[in-house]
Amino acid sequence: MNAWNASANRDGAHFPDPERFDIQRTPNRHLTFGYGIHFCIGAPLARLEGRIVLSLLLKQLKNLRRIPNVSVDVGPGPLHHINNLPVMFEA
Repeated sequence: MNAWNASANRDGAHFPDPERFDIQRTPNRHLTFGYGIHFCIGAPLARLEGRIVLSLLLKQLKNLRRIPNVSVDVGPGPLHHINNLPVMFEA
């Protein structure tokens, strides 16, 4: 048996409009970093790294956006990962 966090994080009973990406959703009691005694000790570092990378990307790549009508290839398995994310931006 495998607990699939990605499914739990999209539970409509706990998250309004669960399929919509909302970076400012509050409260956001997702299970990405575990729960309780099993909470990931590296979560604050991972959040900081994500914030830094996104901030730098958005500063450097003006008008960053997905290429319309091109599908995103999401890999299989218990941990979601994106194989490709076609984007365009202005130099």
